[in-house]
Amino acid sequence: MNGIDWAVLLITILGIAGYGIWGTRGQRSLRTFLHGSGETSWMVIGLSVMATQASAITFLSTPGQGYESGLGFVQNYFGAPFALIIISVVFLPIYRRLNVDTAYEFLGSRFDSKTRLLGAALFLLQRGLGAGITIYAPAIVLSTVMGWRLDLTIIGSGLVAIAYTVSGGSAAVNLTQKYQIGVIFIGMITAFFVLVSKLPCDVGFSGALTVAGGLNKLEGVDFSFDVGKRYTFWSGLLGGLFLALSYFGTDQSQVQRYLSGGSLRESRLGLMFNAVCKIPMQFFILLLGVMLFVFYQFEPPPIFFNQTAWNSAVATKSGGQLQSLARQYESECASTKTAITRWLALGHSSNPAEADAARTDAQAAYQQSQATRAEAKRALTAATPRASSNDADYVFVTFILHHLPHGLIGLLITVFLAATLSSKAAELNALGSTTTVDLYRHIVTRQATDAHYLKASRFFTAMWGLIAICFALFANMAENLIQAVNIVGSIFYGVVLGMFLVAFLMRWIGGTAVFYAAIVSQVAVLVLYFTIPISYLWYNVIGCAICVVLSACVQIGLGPIDREPTRGVNPT
Repeated sequence: MNGIDWAVLLITILGIAGYGIWGTRGQRSLRTFLHGSGETSWMVIGLSVMATQASAITFLSTPGQGYESGLGFVQNYFGAPFALIIISVVFLPIYRRLNVDTAYEFLGSRFDSKTRLLGAALFLLQRGLGAGITIYAPAIVLSTVMGWRLDLTIIGSGLVAIAYTVSGGSAAVNLTQKYQIGVIFIGMITAFFVLVSKLPCDVGFSGALTVAGGLNKLEGVDFSFDVGKRYTFWSGLLGGLFLALSYFGTDQSQVQRYLSGGSLRESRLGLMFNAVCKIPMQFFILLLGVMLFVFYQFEPPPIFFNQTAWNSAVATKSGGQLQSLARQYESECASTKTAITRWLALGHSSNPAEADAARTDAQAAYQQSQATRAEAKRALTAATPRASSNDADYVFVTFILHHLPHGLIGLLITVFLAATLSSKAAELNALGSTTTVDLYRHIVTRQATDAHYLKASRFFTAMWGLIAICFALFANMAENLIQAVNIVGSIFYGVVLGMFLVAFLMRWIGGTAVFYAAIVSQVAVLVLYFTIPISYLWYNVIGCAICVVLSACVQIGLGPIDREPTRGVNPT
């Protein structure tokens, strides 16, 4: 990065953060701090929900997922539009009618205090971990590639998010996220067109799709029923439905965004905006990764994209073997390029058999290079056991630094940091709100003034920010980062969703039954996660199903509940 890149980065990031602090100065109302002005338009809600969900991990890691595995990851989101429709019809009207500050207040009004506290505790646990991952994810990649100190990168980005979130709360999050998502869209679309323009002139976009399809990178849908596969049509449709229902419907970081709407209609339109745009956005980012894959078939790629880890391994006694594998890989990539070029040249020939043979040769050459790359990864982890063999998170940022002009480099690095601040601010806002409303105000201090609770909310927001920074400083991830976030969510979300579905749809079940069913269900999901190798998306279905069925069984054993559900909580 040069001076132009740094100017773009600092002006954009500090300008947006400063605007968030300035635009919400003088805020004195707890309600405004928790939900914003209450007059947020549907477009701002839609962009805010999207920005909260689409963290830096989305834009940093998902292209690497597309590079490695093609379009198949998009199946993860097939259930999301249906979930958002259900939330708009069932969840949202009840939340607004009860005028709740957090989703877990609804559990308290429908069931009892202990069930409310359990729901809040599960949210705080998984979202607290998620906040640490959100800040760690881009920091570990950027510090490695840019040469920045990891601890300073984590602390710096964390403190900026804490500053304007503590200052303005939900209003500051809403105010800044629409600009942050604008920067993100501009950067990603620009990167895509620059990437396509850098393909060889005789290849172009259509030729790139031919190469990607021939090398199995365009297989976006898998209709198999293999539960061991992470991404299939069925796991995405059913597991993704439950994951999205829980995330968008019960996670306070999302609920808080759309409860800021000026009316039920505005909130619904904001959610429908995401229902329409979610899959296309993820498809576009994955397609960017696929184009990166094609680009590196014509431009020599590194054998391992995390060059810092590779150089550390080369410095060990295994360095000779690694360097030999690197030379072999370079030679095989050259052979692959030659084979692909010949295949494309014969694509329009009058001899289909010759073209098919050329495609087979290209596929064989590519598979040989990948076998060498896999061998190099095994050798790297043998030489440096603490190093991760997964370098997918470094693919996109490597392309940015080595193949984009200055100024655009600064813009794309800004994209990652803006996405970090956007999602982190929303998470901190939700964590602080939930701690204040569901724990502090509900248990510790019940009769304090609005000003007192506002100070408490700011304190807890800052506290969670510091906890997330500390977690990030000691984190170590082996998973692809976009998958790590979804795995953490899937472990907890299914059980939380089960609690809410019982609350909405099974009025004859009381809080005691749900409370103990949720605890048993969460333990069962954790046991299954560590013992059975199935796609993590299924844990959303399993956790929810166990919680609902077990709640019914426990309630039957306990007998009819003694009270009617709280007035106004009517799922019909």
